[in-house]
Amino acid sequence: MTAAAAPTPIDLAPFIKAYDVRGLVGSQLTASVVEALGAAFVDEVGAAGADVVVGHDMRDSSPEFAAAFSAGARARGGNIVLIGLCSTDESYFASGSLNAPAAMFTASHNPATYNGIKFSRAGAQGISFDTGLKEIRDRAQQYLATGITAVGTPGALRELDVLADYAAYLRSLVDLSGIRPLRVVVDAGNGMGGLTVPAVLSTAAGLPALPLEIVPLYFELDGTFPNHEANPLDPANLVDLQKAVVAHGADLGLAFDGDADRCFVVDETGAPVTPSAVAAVVALREIRRVQASDPDADIAVIHNLITSRAVAETITAAGATPVRTRVGHSLIKDEMAATGAIFGGEHSAHYYFKDFWGADNGMLAAMHLLAEFGAHAAGNPDAVLSTFAAEFDPYSQSGEINSTVTDVPAAYARIVEDFAGEGELDELDGLTVSGGSPDGFWWFNVRPSNTEPLLRLNAEAATEPEMRRIRDRVLALIRA
Repeated sequence: MTAAAAPTPIDLAPFIKAYDVRGLVGSQLTASVVEALGAAFVDEVGAAGADVVVGHDMRDSSPEFAAAFSAGARARGGNIVLIGLCSTDESYFASGSLNAPAAMFTASHNPATYNGIKFSRAGAQGISFDTGLKEIRDRAQQYLATGITAVGTPGALRELDVLADYAAYLRSLVDLSGIRPLRVVVDAGNGMGGLTVPAVLSTAAGLPALPLEIVPLYFELDGTFPNHEANPLDPANLVDLQKAVVAHGADLGLAFDGDADRCFVVDETGAPVTPSAVAAVVALREIRRVQASDPDADIAVIHNLITSRAVAETITAAGATPVRTRVGHSLIKDEMAATGAIFGGEHSAHYYFKDFWGADNGMLAAMHLLAEFGAHAAGNPDAVLSTFAAEFDPYSQSGEINSTVTDVPAAYARIVEDFAGEGELDELDGLTVSGGSPDGFWWFNVRPSNTEPLLRLNAEAATEPEMRRIRDRVLALIRA
């Protein structure tokens, strides 16, 4: 009788992306896959005999996957520091404060059928496909085929609750004690903001009360997302927050994604405040903070190329240097380290802080906005966020518009031909064209998706009619 062939290991390539692991539970991510990734991670970051932080979100599969990853990591000698339920930025805090590599189990804003892993090197430094994730994938693929070879002395495991220290650290970075009292509706989307918001902005971690009245919306941790997807980038998922802000007469609303590393803001009318406006506010505060202790400091602030022009203008006007970069999470982290930038902002509501090991932290960005608006409002009882935010958002933006395109080079060629001699072209990330007219400046960027046959368009102009004109003209060329 011939023995049955061993099952073919799952191919890891389709769900190990540019910046993280993100796949379907059961068909792609399984306990054995995650165990192999744990072993491969310890090998890649050289963590045998050293601490490895493991945290996870509230998804049903997350505790099992964290345990499987820990088993694989320990087999290769990693000493697991299990921090349990946490937000992604909380895992960065653990990685930074302990100076240890970390793995965070989350699929962020993706539906309940997904899970994933966000990796960090020691000190919360990012790992992308080009800086170690490919090697982790290849090692894990080999372990799936041959089995994990355990080292002579397996790693230990200990549990550590870092929530209180995380909350205290954020409070040390932003002082909210003297602001005008604010009523704030927070939509946690049944994600990890339901754990971190009460700790940071209220008293759940034993910290003093702040002049904030938090109105909670969907704070129950539930990885099935029974109310709406924890993806505030989709306007449909902001509707409940917008209604609640108006119903409660709140000063503003905050919406966190599933792993609570991104925060979106709505004003007192329920209208969204653009991430570019938030980035400009935070950049200004961080620049002023550094200048207060060193007036002659050479200060760099990062913004990606599809944030509003107002971000770079705010940075320059404050006496700092704007650094324009491509779009991308690990890329921004690398740029933060390379340039020594004090802050970085993206259009997608990722905000990066030098004082947070260069990692992104939506909660910290929200605290800066609360502090700046609250201080402004302390001297002006009639102040409202819509008017305040408009000062940092003077131009008209299209938002990101996706189009299915089978021949990207042909679409680029049509755009280049049509705008020849009319605008300045650059190819830092996709194709950016910028120019001017009697109605003021305009620019647009088109760049392909890394994973789908899509072209993404972002456009901005000095006026709404000019933005619409440019947007519609470029869309017609893309979709021709």
